Amino acid sequence: MQLSGTARTSPFAHRDFRRFFAARIASGVAIQIVNVGVGWHVYDLTADPFALGLVGLVTFLPSVLLALLTGHVADRFERRRVLAAAFAGAAFTAAGLLVLVLSGSRAVWPVFGLVFLFGCARAFANPAGAALLPSLVPAELLRVAVTWNSMAFQGSIVLGPAAGGLLWLMGGPAVFGTALLSFLLAVALVARLAPRPPAASEERVGLERLLAGFTFIRGQPLIFGAISLDMVAVLLGGATALLPIFAKDILEVGPAGLGALRAAPAVGAVAMALRLARRPLERRVGRTMLAAVAVFGLAMAGFGLSKSFPLSLLLLALAGAADMVSVVVRQTLVQLETPDAMRGRVAAVNTLFIGASNELGEFESGVVAGLIGTVPATVLGGLGTVAAALLWSKLFPELRERDRLVPETAPGRAPAPPGRRADR
Repeated sequence: MQLSGTARTSPFAHRDFRRFFAARIASGVAIQIVNVGVGWHVYDLTADPFALGLVGLVTFLPSVLLALLTGHVADRFERRRVLAAAFAGAAFTAAGLLVLVLSGSRAVWPVFGLVFLFGCARAFANPAGAALLPSLVPAELLRVAVTWNSMAFQGSIVLGPAAGGLLWLMGGPAVFGTALLSFLLAVALVARLAPRPPAASEERVGLERLLAGFTFIRGQPLIFGAISLDMVAVLLGGATALLPIFAKDILEVGPAGLGALRAAPAVGAVAMALRLARRPLERRVGRTMLAAVAVFGLAMAGFGLSKSFPLSLLLLALAGAADMVSVVVRQTLVQLETPDAMRGRVAAVNTLFIGASNELGEFESGVVAGLIGTVPATVLGGLGTVAAALLWSKLFPELRERDRLVPETAPGRAPAPPGRRADR
């Protein structure tokens, strides 16, 4: 079927991608609102950096405990339904947090219980959404679609924390009530995607099938190098869990300032994503990724030393821009070089690595900050990220020498459903 010129150049010419993109923003905003609300609420209850790190650990645990199951579910069942059910589960936890703050409870353990359920919902949503994306656009548009998808996530990080900080001025119910409505909107958008039945598989369910994602990545040094570098960089250099401390005790800018600090990396990321959407990476993508990770580490070390709120925002924005380069390279490589029948399981492993870098990184940040202080922990983490970029350059020559992001052909690309129109 002949595609129009617009359909060949823009993923937004496809209706299902537009709906997926909108759901990505709605759910992403809700996630960030919940993160800001929970972080501020827990620190207000405990005044303990370790408690903030524990929030990250509890959020991450489901990704570990359910890693084998979530990937299998994304490959075995219709991904649209899996994603909608996961968003509905996240809405349930937002409703639970809403009830909790309305009750005026000062107990922290129910918050951790709901955060664990929230992590379970996200553990199913991430691989299902990642595996669903390549079926929404033709193969030649996947690189641009990945960039826009990342931009939607980063855009939600701009809107979500800012909204969360401002909403908190009206109280916890406004925060978690807004998150609940955003998740319900995401459910409605995903439910309207065209059905895409999973590919038939004769492979019996067993340990080998469940572990196939790990096996595949282990046998692909390029993909393993990109994923593991991203994990180590954010694990060491990320300081998201410590931002409430910077906002309240170091920079003294309050909850609205916390929203701005959480949004600043996404502002830089969105700016970089817009640039990459107009001028995609063409050559020397491996070296570019390694350099971007080093810049991220330096920016985070500088943020740790900063006592100026505007300078802190600028350094966080620079870190976000550098991180976006790494994200686009990693996600495009994973999507293009993974067979469609395995995308759910590979995406689950990728989600596990991302969770290790984000949520487990928050736990690591809280623990180290509790031991040596917030500023030293942030500075040392940033410098450790720079060292990791140098080390990965030696350990993974396949990544360092990768020239082009998109190969001539993309293996495992599933054909579009018969009769599918370009405007869907």
